[in-house]
Amino acid sequence: MKGSAFSEYSPQQVREIIRKGDYDLPTPGMAKGHVQANLVVLPKDWAYDFLVFAQRNPKPCPVLDVTEPGDPEPKIVAPGADIRTDIPKYRVWIDGQCVDEPKDILKYWRDDFVAFLLGCSFTFESALLDAKIPVRHIEKGSNVPMYITNIQCKPAGRLSGPMVVSMRPIPYNQVSTAVLSTGRFPAVHGAPIHIGNPEAIGIKNVNSPDFGDAVPIYDNEVPVFWACGVTPQAALMASKPPLAITHAPGHMFVADPKDSSYAVF
Repeated sequence: MKGSAFSEYSPQQVREIIRKGDYDLPTPGMAKGHVQANLVVLPKDWAYDFLVFAQRNPKPCPVLDVTEPGDPEPKIVAPGADIRTDIPKYRVWIDGQCVDEPKDILKYWRDDFVAFLLGCSFTFESALLDAKIPVRHIEKGSNVPMYITNIQCKPAGRLSGPMVVSMRPIPYNQVSTAVLSTGRFPAVHGAPIHIGNPEAIGIKNVNSPDFGDAVPIYDNEVPVFWACGVTPQAALMASKPPLAITHAPGHMFVADPKDSSYAVF
């Protein structure tokens, strides 16, 4: 079943289903109205570099929670949850290469690991839907398309790399509404960073995303691009830390806070 089948579940119920291994698909639509988050796990000696990287690049890397070294519980956004088991699919990175996509990371966990949870654009999709703006990947039951751009993030310590963006086709007459609706959520990427011509930000073929699934763009629509929390994965590929763990793109951590708690009115 796709994520929208679990739209009325609580975040705790969703995490329990995922923890049992009963769900391994992308999470758009799950626990509707609640925040979803990107994951980055690094050894403690790389954690400060990443914290500074996130601070210097708040659009793609808005920090929602940081765990204590060795502690898998995100105490701010999901007390009682377990970072090691509560995401449908993970990615394990060694020297910048993805070597595994497990359903849990119990066997990889170390006492010096620090986990970062970053804001996700799935959070502001409720605002788009409330404004009667279509969200194509939810309509199709697929993953959001994501692209590596030619926009370079500000480096920090050993970390550097390009920004990743997510794309949603928006009807021309609703673009301004989409900008205003998502701009109310600066803690989860906020307003778009680019509207229109994909090649202007280094995307050669909008129908061939680097992550996620392609979605159709209809004649009355324009592609709109938001900063994306998969950006750290591009930084890991470029910077090559000896070991890191992330979520698989689109397979997010479902947290307890409401989307509305991150809105700025």
